[in-house]
Amino acid sequence: MVKVGIIGGSGVYDPKLLTGVKQIKVHTPYGNPSDLVTVGKLHDREVVVIPRHGPHHTESPTDVNYRANIWAMKELGVTHILSPCAVGSLQDNIKPGEFVFVDQFIDKTTKRKSTFYEGHHVCHISVAEPTCPNLNKVLIETSKKLKLHFHEKGTYICIEGPRFSTRAESRLYRNLGAHIIGMTLVPECVLARETEICYSSIAMVTDYDTFKEESVTIEEVLKTMNKNIEKVKNLLMEVIPKIPEKRDCYCATALKGALL
Repeated sequence: MVKVGIIGGSGVYDPKLLTGVKQIKVHTPYGNPSDLVTVGKLHDREVVVIPRHGPHHTESPTDVNYRANIWAMKELGVTHILSPCAVGSLQDNIKPGEFVFVDQFIDKTTKRKSTFYEGHHVCHISVAEPTCPNLNKVLIETSKKLKLHFHEKGTYICIEGPRFSTRAESRLYRNLGAHIIGMTLVPECVLARETEICYSSIAMVTDYDTFKEESVTIEEVLKTMNKNIEKVKNLLMEVIPKIPEKRDCYCATALKGALL
């Protein structure tokens, strides 16, 4: 049975999207998730929602308890995670207001726990393809139907934050081949792989990063993000019922041969 998790930023989750909504508290070995977990149904499909930065967006990217959030999803039987997030563009052809369905990342974080396996086990999980190709395919097909402006793939460089990049850093990341920049994909997608949950990122481009002469402002980010909120809600409503029951991707068997 498909059970869908949504880990979203501010404004993405709308209680009107689901029926039979209730909030539950989930205890994990890694502490508390970012908030109470919301569960409900969309078109008879069970959905689990966690606001990544807490109920009032008070947790910085570094302080998000990624392990607790993913563990809670696994504990509740989630098979697929859709993860909307705000990002900056590092390439001229990727414009504010567009979506990017991430297929690669570059990790520039420095302070985060990125594995569940500490102590008695070492887990060499493969993230050669860090997001689920099957789930991305559904996102792409549905976005075409909805006539959204999007990019079928892209490399996400994940920085520690919460500060934005210097102009020199931004130009460096651009020259490395990254397409977008954000602060939350890692370790979220890695932990999802360790729990054999299919994971896809819906990256919402809010601005051009500072490689351009203009500086990034939080006002600009919020203005563009608010315009994207309805688009991502519509996308989630269309995608969730279309996720296939069959899991023939490598996400479902990621731990095979990974543990020492």
